[in-house]
Amino acid sequence: MLIEKIKDYKVILASQSPRRQQLLKELGLEFEVQPVNVDESYPEDLKHHQIALYLSELKAKSFDLDKLCGNCLIITADTIVWQGDRILPKPIDFEDARRILKLLSGNSHEVITGVTFRTQKKIHSFYSITKVYFKNLTDEEIDFYITNYKPFDKAGAYGIQEWIGYIGIERIEGSYFNVVGLPVQKLYTELLDFLQ
Repeated sequence: MLIEKIKDYKVILASQSPRRQQLLKELGLEFEVQPVNVDESYPEDLKHHQIALYLSELKAKSFDLDKLCGNCLIITADTIVWQGDRILPKPIDFEDARRILKLLSGNSHEVITGVTFRTQKKIHSFYSITKVYFKNLTDEEIDFYITNYKPFDKAGAYGIQEWIGYIGIERIEGSYFNVVGLPVQKLYTELLDFLQ
């Protein structure tokens, strides 16, 4: 059991996301929250899952090993939305959110989360991909969602656990929780291996 294996570690979740915190809590893990502020730009030649992995590792490596306690286990994550051959970022304002949601409307996209574990002795990263299919959204539905839910802190301008997810998403292929912010089933399995 993971809870047994992890009890000797001080777990640090480096994320401000309330969704990630809730998902980790539901796994039964006790942890501290220590968000990191890093420049989230990445090399232009990176594509797809490479971006999520790069950003997740960047966050993990921003912790000073000299100041890290011997039994600390850091968990970092980064989620991106990928459509076609481009990343769909967090929207900067109402019009940007509308533009992004119009791109998602009637189309599929991929939600990719990179996750990194780091201790003083080792580092390990993995990623998870979920394919999401949206119905055709009306302008009224898009505007209602943006006005009432203000998805400006969300990659791809939406939260699957919010109204737009209920009315707009026809189906997904892969982990639902990955779209929420953390692929908890894969995280559980990978963490068990990491702590061997």
